[in-house]
Amino acid sequence: MAKTTRTETARRSRNNARVNRGMYVEGNTVRRLAEVPERTRQPQRPYPGKQQPNRNRRVQAQPAPVPKQKHQLSKEAQKNRQKAAAMNWGFVAFLAVMCVAILFCSVKYLRYKSEITAKMSTVASLEEELASLKEDNDAYYSQVTSNVDLNQIKQTALGRLGMKYPSDDQTVTYSTSGNSYVRQYQDIPDSK
Repeated sequence: MAKTTRTETARRSRNNARVNRGMYVEGNTVRRLAEVPERTRQPQRPYPGKQQPNRNRRVQAQPAPVPKQKHQLSKEAQKNRQKAAAMNWGFVAFLAVMCVAILFCSVKYLRYKSEITAKMSTVASLEEELASLKEDNDAYYSQVTSNVDLNQIKQTALGRLGMKYPSDDQTVTYSTSGNSYVRQYQDIPDSK
């Protein structure tokens, strides 16, 4: 039989639906008419001597059940079954040790997991606190910088305090390697 794809079967079903609009396919959407439900057998009564509730029925004598004889096993097979069913002390001790080890590992795992959860909640609360402090700090900084007038500070420094710009002999240049900063541990010597 040729393999069909989903698009081919969909196309066929659409074409067939147009042609067979009035046709009924048995079992398609309605139960089959000739189908008879399967009968289930009633279990035998546990007490054969007891009278049936319907008295119009005839009581049939049932033959006595034949007891099943047990299959006799050889002694070797019986020994093998006993060995397979028996557990020696070594195996029991091994199972006990493994159970204790698994219990110990489970308790340790749960303890570590609870510690990690507690630390994560602590970190989250500290991050929230840091974010709020940064927000407050930025607000204070913008407030301070908006209140300061740099031209007024310059006028005050030059006029009232008598400060001057540095001259060329007071300026010392230096070169750095990379983006580092310089710390001054002693006074800069005169360049004269």
